[in-house]
Amino acid sequence: MKKNMKVLALIFGAVFAVSLISGCSGKSSAGAKSKAVNTTNSKKQTDGKNLPELTTKPLTIVLWDISTNEPGKSQDEDAVKRFMADYPNITVKQIHQQNDNYKQQLVVAMSSGKAPNMYIHWGGGPMTEYYNSGFVNDITDMYAKYDHPAFIDAAVGQSTYNGKMLAIPFGGLSGCSIFYNKTIFAKLGLKVPETIDELENVCAKLKANGITPFSLANASKWTGSMYYMYLVARHSGNAEFDAAYTQKNGGSFTSPAFIYAGEKIQEWVKKGYFPDGVNSLSADDNQDRALLYDGSAAMMLHGSWQVSGIKADSEEWYNENISVFRFPEDTKAKAAGVPQNVEIGTAIGTGFSFNCFNKDGSVNQEMLDACYVLATQYFNDDTYNKEKMDTGTVPSIKGFNTNIDDPNNQKIIDTFFDASNVQLWYDQYLPASVTEVHKNCMTELFGLVKTPKEIGQEHDAAMKKAIAE
Repeated sequence: MKKNMKVLALIFGAVFAVSLISGCSGKSSAGAKSKAVNTTNSKKQTDGKNLPELTTKPLTIVLWDISTNEPGKSQDEDAVKRFMADYPNITVKQIHQQNDNYKQQLVVAMSSGKAPNMYIHWGGGPMTEYYNSGFVNDITDMYAKYDHPAFIDAAVGQSTYNGKMLAIPFGGLSGCSIFYNKTIFAKLGLKVPETIDELENVCAKLKANGITPFSLANASKWTGSMYYMYLVARHSGNAEFDAAYTQKNGGSFTSPAFIYAGEKIQEWVKKGYFPDGVNSLSADDNQDRALLYDGSAAMMLHGSWQVSGIKADSEEWYNENISVFRFPEDTKAKAAGVPQNVEIGTAIGTGFSFNCFNKDGSVNQEMLDACYVLATQYFNDDTYNKEKMDTGTVPSIKGFNTNIDDPNNQKIIDTFFDASNVQLWYDQYLPASVTEVHKNCMTELFGLVKTPKEIGQEHDAAMKKAIAE
């Protein structure tokens, strides 16, 4: 496959329509006939499965991930170790990259001819652009032929573009819910809000009692985006974001849902519903969780990974004080027929795509086969999935949504599985250049520096520029 460097450049600006095809068929691992050949005297965990026969010659795979923190770092490293123990002729050079600038590092590596053979991403627009740039193998036929986990439809959809399977999901679902201090709620006689109007009433009562309603650390910018995304989704489902993404048929980030979301956020800022200095507080340093811990804030809209994070800090405090509820509904939008079960997060968790090509552009099938087996059978095996479940992450595989030990995780996953659609985080779905504009806009929005209309115009200008390139 020829590397399209012009398209690659557009990863920082261009936009491609992503078709989330949720009906891609494949085979699960159960009951399959083996095609794997045991090249050593020891038994492999892939024995008895319908998988490609891997080379017995020396082979090196370069793998990039973003597992810099525990327990994910050890979990991912152990998956690689299990694979190399079964296939000692294959060396996997696993390189952990920092999350904050990972997408930029990946593009630089692609541009310089040093792209990894196997790398993680979050699906959406960037995955499409990596493929169009020539750095993703189409694994549609392999996925149909060989064993793989029974991924949920939404995860297959986020791994697919134009009917082509481009990634193997792993790592688990990441939903977005409102964590709240149930002890404070009980003390003040507050009920869990089901509508945005009820949520605002709760905020007013909390504020009247000297408690900041929302704990938000927006120095990372994507944390504030969660509020923006959910308000847009509740006001218009996916319709207005999809239109703004393409900039076609009048689509714009200044459409009613985006103005509504921006105005609502700025109204809440002015009422003191967020902490003072919200844009200087760091989620990386858990300054948002600290406000929950000391009781100065009562709620926090955040990703489901906070379950394991808070429990790790103090499981006793977590069990005594924390519960969750889904982002409340927009009553007027619901009456107008707008679906209220569009959720924010990712069904893919993260995905592995493969860049296995020879110098002449042809597919390096031996390497691709090895990457496929590593991703489907070791980053998704029983050991890996159990470790994820033990740390509060639910694999995006059918059957893992039941009998979850943690009640908060169960609520989040139930909401996720009942969703009509899952909107991938804007900062992962949008092209990289537009993502940076979006995150900067969140600083301007929460800082009351610019109006919602001005914020929308910044988004539109970035999208138009990306499309024009």
